[in-house]
Amino acid sequence: MNKNNIKTQIVVNDQKINVLIIDNKEYISLTDLARYADDEEPRLPIRDWMRSKEVISYLGLWESINNENFKGGEFDTFKNEAGSNKFKMSPQKWIRETNAIGIISKSGRYDGGTFAHPDIAFEFASWLSPEFKLYVIQEFQRLKKNEAYQNKIDWHANRVLSKVNYVVHTDAIKNIIVPTLTDKQKKFVYAEEADVLNVALFGMTAKEWRENNTELANKGNIRDYTDLLHLVVLNNLENINAELIEMKVPQTERLIRLNNIARKQMELLKGNKSFNNLKYIENKVNTKNLITNK
Repeated sequence: MNKNNIKTQIVVNDQKINVLIIDNKEYISLTDLARYADDEEPRLPIRDWMRSKEVISYLGLWESINNENFKGGEFDTFKNEAGSNKFKMSPQKWIRETNAIGIISKSGRYDGGTFAHPDIAFEFASWLSPEFKLYVIQEFQRLKKNEAYQNKIDWHANRVLSKVNYVVHTDAIKNIIVPTLTDKQKKFVYAEEADVLNVALFGMTAKEWRENNTELANKGNIRDYTDLLHLVVLNNLENINAELIEMKVPQTERLIRLNNIARKQMELLKGNKSFNNLKYIENKVNTKNLITNK
């Protein structure tokens, strides 16, 4: 499974149903739901369900509302053919031909299968059994209220935000805590206030970073590729800089002050107990996720 995804489960009538979080969106395993009807060949109930004109119409409506890249022409063709004896549909074909996002198909021995947005998964569960659908909804709602589940999502969001442990820092950032400003930097006038903060903390402007990291620049900026500690200091510098601007402190003086403050805060926070606890908890969560996802 992709390391940026979260995997968890709900249990309905002693049956385990996998739930994936991909890009902050939840998908419920249709494959696991289908085992309610056919434990040995779960793909068959899914294909039978997708032959219905009503189901195709529902899937198309959902995509039309939620997917701006949905291929309506291909959908119209399927809608006209659905319900006939010769009509056959699979999740893979639906995704491939219509560019659908409500249903996803994943390969893999342990994480493979067909997953769907809850709006769609609940419809499939209802087709299997109205009673089964109610139990699925109940357990899914219970999952979303579960504190451990929410903490898992929060930690995942934090890792994505800071890129901690998953993105290799560039040498320009990795080898520098907070650089000492050069005389040229102190005298230079920066057009963007954001670059004042970038230079104070990272020792370079956004443009300089992009020029030195052309491949990474296609996916983000200097702030996307730093760690949580730098982001916290950056947030503090933004507040301080705003106050200095209101006090009409010249940019050159502000830059020097911000650079000095950044270095002091970095040294203080590196040994701060809260940050040590943060790293400890994060490591525990990462370890637990690794064991769960194996």
